[in-house]
Amino acid sequence: MNTRPPLLFALHGTQEYAARVARHMGLELAELEERAFEDGEHKTRALTSVESRNAVVFHALYGDDERSVNDKLCRLLFFCGALKDAGARHVQVVAPYLCYARKERRTQFQDPIITRYVAALFEACRVDRLTTLEVHNLAAFDNAFRIPTRHIESAELFAEHFARLAGDDELVAVSPDAGGAKRAESFRRALERRIGRAVGSAYMEKYRSNDIVTGTMLVGDVRERIAIIVDDLISTGGTLLRAGEACRKAGARQVHAAAAHGLFTGGPEILESPVFDQLVIADTVPPFRLPPELVSRRLTVLDSSAMVAAALKSEYG
Repeated sequence: MNTRPPLLFALHGTQEYAARVARHMGLELAELEERAFEDGEHKTRALTSVESRNAVVFHALYGDDERSVNDKLCRLLFFCGALKDAGARHVQVVAPYLCYARKERRTQFQDPIITRYVAALFEACRVDRLTTLEVHNLAAFDNAFRIPTRHIESAELFAEHFARLAGDDELVAVSPDAGGAKRAESFRRALERRIGRAVGSAYMEKYRSNDIVTGTMLVGDVRERIAIIVDDLISTGGTLLRAGEACRKAGARQVHAAAAHGLFTGGPEILESPVFDQLVIADTVPPFRLPPELVSRRLTVLDSSAMVAAALKSEYG
């Protein structure tokens, strides 16, 4: 049995997040070299021996101004393959944000199911385990990967935050669509445990066809209550805005929104909207697309590194 602690590696762009996880575990990040070549190719290698060691590789797979999603994915996969070639006993990937998780089913004729193809790439590079936070569709994620996976929910993280704001007000957990009802229910139960009283539930109807979203009916009572809309991510922000506006029209006293991943591909519109009293995200994707002043004034970013560290410590001791 290997009782040595795992070696923790972080690729470019995820070092700060991984360093916080490492501190929670009482460890330091292992050194690596990332090298780019003139023709656009690259390589990454560990600078310490990984022979017979457990290795954990951190990389959040979102595109930014420096590297695309595909570039980050290739760098991660090639590095994991190199670790296995160098004799690593077990290689686990921690992807705080997992790319292509929303392309888990066919919505048009001959559509690709890219989540499944990404899973096959992980397996081909001999990754032994994948840990990620708040995937879009948990059932599809579980079905796509044949290697062991760990899915960390954001429910407890958000429940801890909103429990401090609860006071004596009645709260309602709102899903912005029927597909996210299980996520909102998990949050609702976590919040109930923390505040010791009942939390209501509601959801929005939502229909999507060729990227056009329709549906305006809110199911559930939010009148004179604090509505907390919970989703897996904020992309353009349109889904949350529709749900927030519906809650306002239905008489909600306050409207808050929480999402694990803040992509903000639609720019600052959702933060500038007066619909929300507060927007909360986890730190899986830095809000680099937004003006810093607006972020500091309108956005609350919660640290998820302790949750990840706890999951890894339960595995490695």
